[in-house]
Amino acid sequence: MKKEIMEQIRNGVIVSCQARKGWPMYGKEIMAAFANAAAAGGAVGIRATEPENIAAIKREVKLPMIGIYKQWFEGYDVYITPTFASCEAIIAAGAEIIALDGTKRPRPNGEKLADIITKVHEKYPEIIVMADCDSVESGIYAANCGADLVSTTLAGYTEETKEKTVFDADLIREMSEKIAVPIIAEGHIASVADLKAAYQAGAYSVVIGTAITRPEVITKKFVTSLEN
Repeated sequence: MKKEIMEQIRNGVIVSCQARKGWPMYGKEIMAAFANAAAAGGAVGIRATEPENIAAIKREVKLPMIGIYKQWFEGYDVYITPTFASCEAIIAAGAEIIALDGTKRPRPNGEKLADIITKVHEKYPEIIVMADCDSVESGIYAANCGADLVSTTLAGYTEETKEKTVFDADLIREMSEKIAVPIIAEGHIASVADLKAAYQAGAYSVVIGTAITRPEVITKKFVTSLEN
C-alpha cells in the first residue's frame, strides 16, 4: 500500500485545499468541491486539515490524502499535527499520509517527534509519515526520527526562517542531496516556473496551495497589478 501511494504522488501536483475559520472559503463542502476540481484538473493528491474536512474530501475524491491537524496549544509554536492524538484523528478520517511538524521545537505534553513517528509506524504500518520542515537541519533531524518523507512546508514560517518569503529551489536541492528520504516541495510555489524548478532541484512531488485554492489572494494579485 505504501509503495502504491508513493508511486501515485510521484512527479505530479498535490493540491492543498485548506481554509481557516473566518476565511471566505471555509467549510468542509467547499473544501470537497475544491478537491473535486483539483482532481478534475489532474492533481495526484490532496492536502487538507481537520478530520471533518479530510473525511468530507475522501467521500468525494479517491486521491491520496496528506492529512494534517492544525491545533494551537498555549506556549507552543508547533501547530501542525502536534501530538500523537492529532495523528490518530486524521488517520481515522482517512488520510493515507500524515504530515506533522518536523522541527526540533517543543511539543505539547512533552511528546517527542521520534516517539510520535515510531508509534504511528507501529500502530499503523501502512501510513506514510511526512515531516514538514523549515531547513536542511530540521529535515535531517526528521529523517533520523523515522519520517518517510520530508517537505519544505515550514520554510519561511518559523522564527529562524521568517526571512524566506519566496520559493527557494536551493533548499530543495540541498535537502535532496543531504537527506535519504524523498523530498516534497511545498511553500511559496506560485507559478509554472516554480513548479518546474522544484522538480529540477530534485523534488519527489510538489504541493501547491495558495496559488490554486485561495481566490481572494489570487484576485488581490491581479487587482494590485493595476496599481503599479
